Amino acid sequence: MDKVTKLPIIAIDGPAGSGKSTVAKLVAKRLNVHYIDTGAMYRAVTLMAIKEKVDTKSETELIALAQRCSIEFKYEEKSLRVFVNGQEVTEEIRLPEVSKLSSDIADSIGVRKHLVALQQKMGETGGVILDGRDIGSLVFPEAEFKFYLDASVEERAKRRFKELKAKGLEQSFEEVKKDIAARDKRDKERPYGALKLVPDATKLDTSDLSIDEVVNILASRIHSKEDIG
Repeated sequence: MDKVTKLPIIAIDGPAGSGKSTVAKLVAKRLNVHYIDTGAMYRAVTLMAIKEKVDTKSETELIALAQRCSIEFKYEEKSLRVFVNGQEVTEEIRLPEVSKLSSDIADSIGVRKHLVALQQKMGETGGVILDGRDIGSLVFPEAEFKFYLDASVEERAKRRFKELKAKGLEQSFEEVKKDIAARDKRDKERPYGALKLVPDATKLDTSDLSIDEVVNILASRIHSKEDIG
């Protein structure tokens, strides 16, 4: 296994379906650094909002909910387990109803500020890789490595459509494509923590690249800059 000898912070940003989460997990394994699943944190708060029947239109209630959610990651050889207040929620946070509502929760400025602070605390000692929309711009603007993964709407819709089909979820390709485009607009226009390409990030179009090719490119860039043989 390749190993980074220093303790860098690696930020990967990009729109939905660009492959950033899959790539982040594989790069983390390749370089022997911890992966912080920021998306899982928003999903965890969303799951608790559903369970506790919180008014998701109330910023006050959402902030209070986020503050009482103790989120923890436990790393195993082949998986990352997610816990909220001591209870494992790894599978539950992937339920369709959570996915549907998580974007609304992520739009809450108060929730984002709270979770950004948690992410900064988790990664402050380095040796971590995080993916999201605002990692290089807001969470860790001083990150040693910043990448921005992108792909055409058509390609990202194909990937998402394939994922949904594999899970037995019925949605037409055109609906998936429309959802992806709408998500892009929402992410870019978010008042706090918006999706953006920062000037010092390396942009990579993954439309015609395999996951392994993207992982190899990122790992190579990190090795090169870190002067690792």
